[in-house]
Amino acid sequence: MPHDLPMVLCIPARNEAALLPALLTAVGDLSGDRTLLHVCLYLDDCRDGSAVLLQRIGPTLPFRLSVAHGSATAGPNAGAARAAAVAMGLAILDGGDGLIFTTDADSLPRRDWLLAGCRALAEADVVAGRIVRTDAVGDPQATRIEQFYDRLHRYRRTIDPVPWEARDTHHFGGGANLAIRASAYRAMGGFLHLPSGEDGRLLDDAARAGLRVRRDGAMVVETSSRRSGRSVGGLAGLLLSLDRGDRPRMADPRGSSWQWRGQASARESFASIDQLGTRTVLAERLGLAADHVLGVARDCPNAEAFAMRVVPPPTVHDGLVSLDEAEDILTGLEEQRCEIAA
Repeated sequence: MPHDLPMVLCIPARNEAALLPALLTAVGDLSGDRTLLHVCLYLDDCRDGSAVLLQRIGPTLPFRLSVAHGSATAGPNAGAARAAAVAMGLAILDGGDGLIFTTDADSLPRRDWLLAGCRALAEADVVAGRIVRTDAVGDPQATRIEQFYDRLHRYRRTIDPVPWEARDTHHFGGGANLAIRASAYRAMGGFLHLPSGEDGRLLDDAARAGLRVRRDGAMVVETSSRRSGRSVGGLAGLLLSLDRGDRPRMADPRGSSWQWRGQASARESFASIDQLGTRTVLAERLGLAADHVLGVARDCPNAEAFAMRVVPPPTVHDGLVSLDEAEDILTGLEEQRCEIAA
């Protein structure tokens, strides 16, 4: 069972000395067997006294702590820093099985975070937890966007359900709240060295590899609403954009719906894809050649990988719409789904 496996909590930090004490206190308060937990802090070109701070408080912490130091040669790179933090954890696991958790220095995991993650990893290979902004009341537009994407993901799972998804699901996929089996992380190569978006890419790559990706609302981390991000883009960039009055644009939910329905069909077809009739029907639905569909299937280990790889981007409703339009379109899709279900 996952809760019997060693756990490594891997955290990249860049000039976060002011926030590290609160984070480490929260980690020390986590429920569960802390003898199984080893915390790995990767200091990414820190010049604010973080190392001295950790030398002072490290021996007083109720868990094992390892610290490594990195120097930036080409500016901040969120993917490289997160990959370096996880590499520390993998070294501790020394080739054995274990559970990898990731968060950020400006985030605070809730007390049951590890326990919720272990329960989720009993059902899946990769888990993305819910991220709650501590100052969400001050950013109503950002909250509205988050609520829209939560609705959109729940709608996705009504038309393309998978058995490993959480009942309390959500849309978040940030590195501030991820958990993954070490074997799965090794198999897919880990975080890419991207300036930003390395977390979302990891989840996409996991699904395309046929791994079970679960978004679980029981696994909660609180994060700041600061505007001074440590990497290009990300949450800080979104909040700054909204502060400037920029109007968000998002993919038309009708295009996403077409793609997800195609994935549901691909998932259902995988077991009998060798039958000409099965792959012909799927190919026509997706606008592909039947031989292409078969070729993709033969390279896939399971139905999840096939569904994620074979369905192309939407060719209908493939533009961007305003948030108002997206909400209205999604409402129509939800109502249509309810009518069909009734």
